[in-house]
Amino acid sequence: MSTGRNKREARSDRRPREQEESNFIEQVVKIYRVAKVVKGGRNFRFSAVVVVGDGQGRVGVAKGKAREVPDAIRKAIERAKRDMEEVPVVNTTIPHEVIGRAGAARVLLKPASLGTGVIAGGAVRAVVEAAGYQNILTKSLGSNNATNVVWATMDGLRQLKTAEQVASTRDLSVAEVL
Repeated sequence: MSTGRNKREARSDRRPREQEESNFIEQVVKIYRVAKVVKGGRNFRFSAVVVVGDGQGRVGVAKGKAREVPDAIRKAIERAKRDMEEVPVVNTTIPHEVIGRAGAARVLLKPASLGTGVIAGGAVRAVVEAAGYQNILTKSLGSNNATNVVWATMDGLRQLKTAEQVASTRDLSVAEVL
């Protein structure tokens, strides 16, 4: 049953993977304390919303739940890394204006010229910075629930299409699309 390797060798295999994964931007957006009322009183648990991105066009959002805060955050980070999505980055901004929706939250995302920076509130800022956008204008509309704002931002990013993608779906050249 033994693989013939000692514990030190097995541990050394894990370190490069941990260092490889550490280049992700991980940000905890919100931690909720939730209670379940039972016969003996209340059972408290924690729910964490986390954003993970590589800063180069890949971003993931997830929610983790556990009895302790660190466990909830760890679960959310693992799931966010597993569910990362590609988003288009065109000259450090988004290709076009879009509105993302989730529940009662709406988020307007607008491209910005070089030097503008990230103009965004807390939950939206976490997502766009993790995705790697450096110049973007955003406005949170409707509900300000952090979880729904994060999901609305992701919905908006999923809707983005580059000129090349639009041209290929319409069987046109990029010049004709622009």
